[in-house]
Amino acid sequence: MVVDQIFSASRFGLEYERLRLEAASHNIAVANTPVAPGQPTRLLRAAPYGVGFDAVVGIGAGELPPEPALVAVEAGQREVHDPSDPMADAQGMVSYPRVDMVQEMSSLVEASRAYEANVRAFNTLRSMALHALDVGGES
Repeated sequence: MVVDQIFSASRFGLEYERLRLEAASHNIAVANTPVAPGQPTRLLRAAPYGVGFDAVVGIGAGELPPEPALVAVEAGQREVHDPSDPMADAQGMVSYPRVDMVQEMSSLVEASRAYEANVRAFNTLRSMALHALDVGGES
């Protein structure tokens, strides 16, 4: 049924935008958390299909795509000279994840607005479906 597919697309959009909010807030939270020397630095990103594009291409007609997921991506490190920090290496440098705060804050605002738009679309479709049931019940 077409209405079920529209509800499904709206739910998918809500889940994806929620994950974008979660990823951006996580990245902002770890921006000033030191990384142990030699450890990789990873940030979170929301992947709409949870897997690569190649896996999504195999989806047949009428099938729903996989759920969106959070994936860890490699991020650069910024180093700060602070020999008193317990996480400092032999040269007194402390590594932190390289987080672009402007990008992360923009992602927060964009995802929040997209989530609101998806909620409005879902509620509009829901009220239209309920109204259609009411109209059909009067005959």
